[in-house]
Amino acid sequence: MAGQSGRTVSDLRRGNRAAVLRRLYFDGPKSRQSLGPATGLSSGSISNVVAELVADGLVEEAGSVHPGQEPAAGRPRTLLRVVPGSGHMIGVDVGETRVRIELFDLTLTELARAERPLRGKGYGVETMVEHIRTGIEEVLGAAGVEPGELIGVGIGVPGIVARTDTGAVVHGQTIGWNAVPLEALLRSSGRLPGSVPYFIDNGARTLGQAEMWFGAGRGAQSVAVILFGSGVGACLVTDVAEQGRALEWGHLTVQVGGRRCRCGALGCLEAYAGADALLERWREAGGRPPENTDEETALTALLAAAHPAGGGRPDPVARRVVRETAEYLGAGLSGLINLFQPERILVGGWAGLQLGPGFLAAVREYAVAYSLDYPAERMTIGLGELGPDAVTVGAATLPLADFFARGGRRAEPVRQTAVPAWRAALKGRATS
Repeated sequence: MAGQSGRTVSDLRRGNRAAVLRRLYFDGPKSRQSLGPATGLSSGSISNVVAELVADGLVEEAGSVHPGQEPAAGRPRTLLRVVPGSGHMIGVDVGETRVRIELFDLTLTELARAERPLRGKGYGVETMVEHIRTGIEEVLGAAGVEPGELIGVGIGVPGIVARTDTGAVVHGQTIGWNAVPLEALLRSSGRLPGSVPYFIDNGARTLGQAEMWFGAGRGAQSVAVILFGSGVGACLVTDVAEQGRALEWGHLTVQVGGRRCRCGALGCLEAYAGADALLERWREAGGRPPENTDEETALTALLAAAHPAGGGRPDPVARRVVRETAEYLGAGLSGLINLFQPERILVGGWAGLQLGPGFLAAVREYAVAYSLDYPAERMTIGLGELGPDAVTVGAATLPLADFFARGGRRAEPVRQTAVPAWRAALKGRATS
């Protein structure tokens, strides 16, 4: 039965369960008494919800709290926490240099991981699907977790992700993916049961969600999170886009008629500021990146040349290229600052973290110079806190967030629906 708001009793119960689970997850352990003020629920509702969650194996007792340790005094109170092993998630980072697959318990403790290095421009769709499929099987086997125990698989990918009747489709122009039905391919080739959902999203968005939940974005209302790898991308989190919004920021034009970008256009920010472009510009300027190495190793060599350890003499070419990259990135950030006025900008991704605090100081200098005074004075620029695993952790939060929204209930099995006859007929007519 639905009330005047349109919400049914089932909706209310699910919302109450979700509220309790979230508070125990992010703020726990907590007692029943402290959950009331934290969730806005009555003591009776708290008792009912906790009893359900305990019966479902999602919540357990975790010691007691004594008078003075919580706002209210009195006799010791039993603490509650989320049961770590009551669910498992997999996070996948489809990166530029490798595919990383990690298995987590419900509290995001890593249980197993697998990595698949990418050779050259290793973005072949069949190869990528195989890497993800075998990586999932590897981490499940290593941890002794059955596929049916998963609450979901989250995957961060480069490019734009569209939702269709058959699942997530990836439009990754820079990697040669044109409307790749990644979810359907994984379902048809993998061995996960239909009860395990896939959550596929842009890698910058998964990075942003991880930093907002557990990293340098906590407590902020407006944050731009930068994914700086072979290319560059961004995620914007605001009070009207709380889940984060992926931006194809790397394809903002910074030089009319400029360098050719991987996407095919001229003058994109990514053609100047991504690690791939940075190394290419070093080579064009006369630098000598090490041969037959991956981008991470080559970038390490560039930084060592620009800023040698032990006070050695820097390579002026390498130093100039790094400084120019900081200016391009700062100019690109000025667009985000002027348009969205974030209170924080966080730089993550393997290249951003490798370039480090010194590079970031130069980026900030240029970002301020290219921005309007008012928004520039009210924002900070810093590095992400979660390290190279941030995209993978963020990918795992996608099924976790859905699990919480369902009040700790698992998703319904995905059923493959037949293509309607009229659609098949039209398709046949169009190709005849």
